This record gives sequence, C-alpha cells and structure tokens, in this order.
Amino acid sequence: MRPILLSRDTFVMYQKSFMSKDIILARITTKLNLSNRSVKNTIELLEDGSTIPFISRYRKEATGSLDEVAIGEIARAWKDFNELVKRKEFVLDTIKEQGHLSSKLQQEIYKCWDNTALEDIYLPYKKKRKTRATIAKENGLERLAQAIWNQSAKHLEDAAQQFINNKVPDVDTALQGARDIIAEWINEEPKARDDIRRIFDRSAMITSKVVAKKKAEAEKFKDYFDYSEPAKKAPAHRLLAVFRGEKEGLLKVSLSADIGDVIDKLENGFIGRNATYECEEQLKLAIEESYKRLLGPSIETEYRNKYREKADDEAISVFGENLKQLLLAPPLGSKSIMGIDPGFRTGCKVVCLDRNGSLIYNSAIYPHPPQNQLVDAQTKVKRLVDQYGIEAIAIGNGTAGKETYAIVKGIGMGEDTEVFMVNESGASIYSASEIARKEFPDHDVTVRGAVSIGRRLMDPLSELVKIDPKSIGVGQYQHDVNQPKLKDNLTRCVESAVNAVGINLNTASEHVLTYISGLGPTLAKNIVEYRAENGSFEKIEALKKVPRMGAKAFEQSAGFLRIKKGKNPLDNTGVHPERYALVKTMSKNLKADIKTLISDPTLRKEIILNDYVSNEVGIPTLQDIMEELDKPGLDIRGSAKAFEFTAGINTITDLKEGMMVNGIINNVTKFGAFVDIGIKEAGLIHVSKMSKTFVKDPLRIVKLTQEVTARVIDVDPNRKRISLSLID
Repeated sequence: MRPILLSRDTFVMYQKSFMSKDIILARITTKLNLSNRSVKNTIELLEDGSTIPFISRYRKEATGSLDEVAIGEIARAWKDFNELVKRKEFVLDTIKEQGHLSSKLQQEIYKCWDNTALEDIYLPYKKKRKTRATIAKENGLERLAQAIWNQSAKHLEDAAQQFINNKVPDVDTALQGARDIIAEWINEEPKARDDIRRIFDRSAMITSKVVAKKKAEAEKFKDYFDYSEPAKKAPAHRLLAVFRGEKEGLLKVSLSADIGDVIDKLENGFIGRNATYECEEQLKLAIEESYKRLLGPSIETEYRNKYREKADDEAISVFGENLKQLLLAPPLGSKSIMGIDPGFRTGCKVVCLDRNGSLIYNSAIYPHPPQNQLVDAQTKVKRLVDQYGIEAIAIGNGTAGKETYAIVKGIGMGEDTEVFMVNESGASIYSASEIARKEFPDHDVTVRGAVSIGRRLMDPLSELVKIDPKSIGVGQYQHDVNQPKLKDNLTRCVESAVNAVGINLNTASEHVLTYISGLGPTLAKNIVEYRAENGSFEKIEALKKVPRMGAKAFEQSAGFLRIKKGKNPLDNTGVHPERYALVKTMSKNLKADIKTLISDPTLRKEIILNDYVSNEVGIPTLQDIMEELDKPGLDIRGSAKAFEFTAGINTITDLKEGMMVNGIINNVTKFGAFVDIGIKEAGLIHVSKMSKTFVKDPLRIVKLTQEVTARVIDVDPNRKRISLSLID
C-alpha cells in the first residue's frame, strides 16, 4: 500500500505538538526524578540569564532548594533535549524532501527521544556515498535481492540468469550483488541493530595486544600487553589507558561480541521457517557479510564511543572534584610571606611578599651541591626574615624541596615564622604565561615561580585560578578525555569554588573576579580599573557605577562579593542586597541597628522566621540569611597549618614494609589516592586499602590536601611504586 504523505500544514502542526517545551520539561522531570515545578522554574531562570551558583544560592524557593549538581544536570538535559529536537527537525525535513515521510514514520520520529534510535530510523534515508549495494542496485539486481529476501524463490541460479548483462557477467556476480543489497538492508534494520546492541551490552569484551615491534617502547603499558575483560566491568582508568596506548600506536585494541551469538540472533530474526533451501543459504551468507562488513564495525564504533564517553565522564568528574577541593584548600591569609622555589644546581630562588602578595624583594641562595653555600644561605634567609617581618615561609615541594625545607627549618627562627611545604604543580606553567608576564614584566620565570609558590600559601584559590586547570596536576588522563567537556566541567568547578568562598571586592584580582557569577572577563577588568581610578569600594551598591555593569550582572554577582569594614556591615556577608531591606526590617522590629543585630546572637534568637515569609521569600532563604548573620566574613576554607613529613625518609630506598609515614593526599582517582610523603615518588593507597569495608568511591574516604598517616605495605624501587594502606 502506498504510504499516506502529509501536507505542509499537517506536518507543522504535528511538529509543534510533539516537540513542545512542555514535552521536553516532562522528559527532564522523568529522567532526573525531580518535580515538574522545580525543573520548570530552574529552566526559566537559566533562560533568563541566571547562573547556576546564583540559582542554587538565592532562588531556593523557586527550585525547591536544588543544589548546584542538580541544577547543572537540568541545564545539561535541557541543552541535550533541545539539540535532539533540532536533529529530529532536520531528519523530518530531509525525509520529507525525499518524498518518503509517511504519517507512520513521522509519528515514529516524533515519539523517539533517544539519539541512537533516531539515527537508526534515519539510516536508510541518509545520503550515501557509493556502496556495493548502490552499485548492485544500479546494475538492476534489486529485484533478485527482493526475491531472496521474500524467501520463497526456487531455482535461484535460473532466476539469476535473467540479470546477466555487460556489468553482471555471470550468476555468481548476480547473487553476490543481491547479497550486497540484502546486507545493507540488514544493517539498516533498527531491530537488528538493537539485537546486536543487547549482545554487546551483555557480553562485549575489550581486548588489547601490544604491537610486537614496539614492545620495548610500550613498557609503560605493560599491564595491557595481553589484556581482556568484559567491557561493562572495565573501570574508567583501564579504558583510558588502553585507548591511550592505541592512540600512541603501541597497542591494538578491539571491542567485540561473540560472533556465534550474533550470527545466531540475526539468522533467527531474518530467516523464516518456510524459507527455501536456496534462499536460506544466500541469506546466511548475506547475514555473515552484513555483520562482518557493516553491522559489526558500526556497532563496535558505537560502543567504543559509548565506553570512551563513560570513561571520560568518570575521569572528568573525579578531576573536577579534585580541582574544587584543591581550590578550597585552607589559606594562610594576609601575612608577609617568603616564597622559595627550590633547586639543586641552579640554586633556590627566594622572594619576599608583603601582606597583599606584592613582590618587594628577590634573590637566590645556593645551599645544595655543587655550590654547597649552606651557611651563607641560612644567614641570608634569617636576615630577610628579620628585615621584611616574614611571618611564614612557603617552599615548593618539587626537586630539592624536602632538602631545602630541612635547611630552612634548621635555622631555628622560632614560633613567629612557620615553614610550609607547598604543592607547586603548575607553577612553571603560570611563570611562563601571559598573565605572569603582565604581572612581572621585569622578572624572569624563576622569580615568577617563587612568587606563585608564596601566594599559593597566602591564598590558593586566588593563585590557582590563573593556571589552566589541566596543568594543576590533580587529574588522570586529562589530555586524553573529551576536551570541550573537560573545559566546561572544570570551568564550572572553578566558578563553584570561587562563589562558595565569597571574594573580597577590594583585593580580588581580575582573574578571580572573572569567575564570579554574572561577571566574566570584561566586567572583571572594568572592576579592577574602576577600583584603581576611584579607590576601594565602600559599599556593594557602588558596583553599579562600574562601566557596563547592568542590573542583571549586579543581581548575579553582588551576593558573592564582600567588602570588609565597609559602610554597610551586610556587605561582608552572603546576604544578597535584594534582601537588605528585609534584614533592616528585622533589626527595626527588634529596635536595634544592623551592626548590633549581627554582633548579638541572643537578639537574633528573638526573630520568628515565619513572621517574614512572603510570596518572594520563604523559610530556606530566611534560614540562609540567619546563617550569614551568624558568621559575617567567615572563610569556609579555614586556615592553613604547617605539616611535618616523617623524619629520616629522603628517598624511596629509605622506606621499609610496615613503616608508618605521614603524608598529604595530592590526587584522587577512582582506583585510589596518591600521597605526597615528602620524596620524589608518590605513594598509592589503593581503594581496597582504604577501609575494611567496601569502598565504592575513594572521595567518600579521603580528599585532596588531607593529611594522613599510612602504613607502607610494598615498595618497588625499580618501578618506582609505593603501596600504602589506611587499614590498621
């Protein structure tokens, strides 16, 4: 029967009804198991230009108190579903232009909300390059293919004789052409593709073999020279490792299902019980060829991408969490700092920074071989500490770090000057960056690196935002994963950390302000320039005078900025300016000023929150306001404390099984945590050695910058591996 094609008006009507905003909202609500109201309000806020930190912090009544993670999931789902709608519109328009869009096919596309299923539907209508099947069709063999496909034809060789011509010289060529056409039909059959996917889901194996001629070069992939395991059970780090080995040309990787199971499934699906013997034989050949040449490679590529994406997402998630924890590491605060970038042959670069982090002196000392100017170095450090009133010394933890730390500690400067080891990952990236060149045009990379180390102790967040997150050294395979997705995730992590802390408007750098909700590079630059020309901001409202600071940007950013000792004490809290009037009403009702309300916890206890509930403000916002009044100016990160590594451990050979060592977690992966124990090599606490009970996620047990005491359970100096345990 000829399919019923649709008029343009009917086509447009169906498009609007089947792909409306309400349907997408319903899909997101179901997918994320959230209330329709929360999803609808969140999307409206996002569409109106609100940021995730702002919505999470200041629009709890609208969202039902959704956190940043849930709001981020809604934002991604909204984007993904809208992209799917655009793809559906393209597919519909393309098939309609071809004259093949029936009512049934249109309904099938409208009801499809899965990217893979949509592409299966579209596959037969996709514009193809010349294939074996299209050549066979051009040679007039489609009727022969249809005769075999119908499975009732007898005397196929006689039937094939009718199709012999100057392009089809013999029966075998005719039958081969017919099989080429059938193979393509099988490949384009959605049910067949779904059947194979189910087999891949259930039993696909990922396998890797070393490239024989590159065995020596591939030593770092030794664990994957002859590797195989069910793909669905393979953890992200192993998948990323084998894919990297393949990318470097050192491993051969395959992802495949049992071909016997696949062929059996396809034969049962396409060959009927009443098929003639000759048709059955031709169909079996076509099925095997279709799988090996078309269907198999296509599904393997699909599943490679699927598992690669899954591994990427997991790695990116862990990397993002690590980054956020590192950014939220406790700062020492505004103190006079000496930063030391240690080195052996080239010496140690020394800088002195004032309480604002400005460079006031730089020099070098040479306490290590070959110069061995130990006494001179210690004398110079002591003199500089006294001369510049140094309150803390930050020493990079790289090459010669521990040796320099021991020398500086040996000076014996007393309790007034603490000595810290500082993670210097990425400092060299910063020192060679355009940002560093602008900050210190008259100094070389060694001075800039030492300044970065000193500032990291003072305020890790403010310094680390200047560095490409990928270069900070808290991820795994970060250069192998999906780069746009990684960048997006890490940017959101930095934004989340910066906005969670609350930034001092009068001291924040342009780089930190860039990540404040609603600002961005242009407004951040304008704020710094306005501050330089007009002096410190005395109140948040003055932010509106900054060029290009519109009402929306002010709304989004104001709550995350702080002014210490300003005209309005609320400017040093996380209370949003839109709620200042409400707090003023509270204080007026209590017959007190706002300063007294903040300083007197007993007075605040008299406030009955329900008295202040309105259409715009609910209990969640009122509770947040009270929490902010309880802790004005509080830094959620706490304060940095000095840490002592285990004495007597200077190299990996000093470690013995059973020894207890002190360390700091400097990287967390899904399979475990790496620990800086004060030597070049990091120790690994495997996930199985974190607790006596099963640990699904190491981040539930440890976090970045956490101080731990662990037991050495194995040392392999040749492979430079140290295994540690937190158990017992």
